[in-house]
Amino acid sequence: MAFVRLTGVTYYEPESAHDSYIVFTGADSVTRLIDMHGAVHHEWSCAGVPPRILDPALTGRLGDIGVQLSLSGDPRGGIYANGTVGQLTWDGERVWEWGTQAPGGAARQNHDWELLANGNHLLLVTIPRVVPQLGSTVVGDQGLYEVAPDGSIVWEWRAGDHLDELGFSEAGWDALRETVARDPDDAWGYLEINSAKTLGPNRWHRADPDSVFQPDNILISSRKANVVALIDKASGSIVWKLGPYFDAEAGAQHQRINAHKVPRPLDQISGQHNPHLIADGLPGAGNILVFDNQGGAGYPPAALGIYAGSRVLEIDPTTRQIVWQYTAEDSGLPSWTFFSSFVSNAQRLTNGNTLITEGMTGRLFQVTPQGDVVWEYVSPYEGRGVAGEPEVHEPRVPGVDRLSDTPLVYRAQAVPAEWVPLEPHPDLAAVDLRTTVRPTT
Repeated sequence: MAFVRLTGVTYYEPESAHDSYIVFTGADSVTRLIDMHGAVHHEWSCAGVPPRILDPALTGRLGDIGVQLSLSGDPRGGIYANGTVGQLTWDGERVWEWGTQAPGGAARQNHDWELLANGNHLLLVTIPRVVPQLGSTVVGDQGLYEVAPDGSIVWEWRAGDHLDELGFSEAGWDALRETVARDPDDAWGYLEINSAKTLGPNRWHRADPDSVFQPDNILISSRKANVVALIDKASGSIVWKLGPYFDAEAGAQHQRINAHKVPRPLDQISGQHNPHLIADGLPGAGNILVFDNQGGAGYPPAALGIYAGSRVLEIDPTTRQIVWQYTAEDSGLPSWTFFSSFVSNAQRLTNGNTLITEGMTGRLFQVTPQGDVVWEYVSPYEGRGVAGEPEVHEPRVPGVDRLSDTPLVYRAQAVPAEWVPLEPHPDLAAVDLRTTVRPTT
């Protein structure tokens, strides 16, 4: 019997959904721009980690995109895999490329990057080196480079220089060192930092110019350590953080009992992705939006519930309280119907809705502030990989990390129509694609 998977747009309420284009890289390593019907309007034969259509105010052109341009050939794969990254025009012309001039001859960019207002690029990179607190073996440390248009590195930050600032307990240090000793060549790095984003102009800084929320400070996320941290750009120090530990009484059962109550203190995050400050002009501006995977993570491992389910959380950074959330239960569904133990992200939209990437299943969907799903798309683009890693890298543990078919989407971006050189698309509100079955995974 053939397995049938429903793909494309499976649910759509035009009167409630925010209309935009959406860009993402499919598991086939092709980046596509789709509309709310799922129709492909443009594609690039490059993957993005993540792909991002750029604000024309920064580039002077419509439709420029940042993507991965070549692989490094490093057999370790993962965070070592990226050879060069760059910026393409809508027509695919390379207007900037970086990597061969990087230390070691490869960009090793992974998980995130940003085009800054000054024209430089902020890149999350891997830096193979010895971190003394973790032993004498070379490990995959991660860090940040700010790279000028001419390819020179004008600012650098390395995670291994700031481990004391992450708040590990004695048991945490023991677990971290044991993990590194067991697999110093871990393809995803001992911290697996999965995002890096400058705060940008924000209300906290306007209210207190001396606060830690300086616009050029950088918010990062360590998936394996369960830490969201704010880097002071001037000093390099971590000046604010969430995690790695939370009140033991606020464990998984506490989260389920109190999940409907907001505001409430932030409880255990685990394996989180893409924390960022909601930008000025959007509902919730100044709060942190984060996809809390609730996937296994932590030094030592965090206690998680039996009924696996991910969460999208909006957090007031000054009170550290959850002020809005989305779980499957907020749509009247069992918690496990919304779950991605790794990858994924969320993006606040101008009408107050939130675009969510449930990356493990290739599901993109939009929810209202009340938790109603008003648009859902399931990627039809599958590829072969090892837990989401492209097929070009062989399994690291034969017989355990086996190649499999996957629809995985790392991160999607809602793109305003005015950012791309396309004719205005048809009035989508004239078409109602509502299904008779509520969308589920």
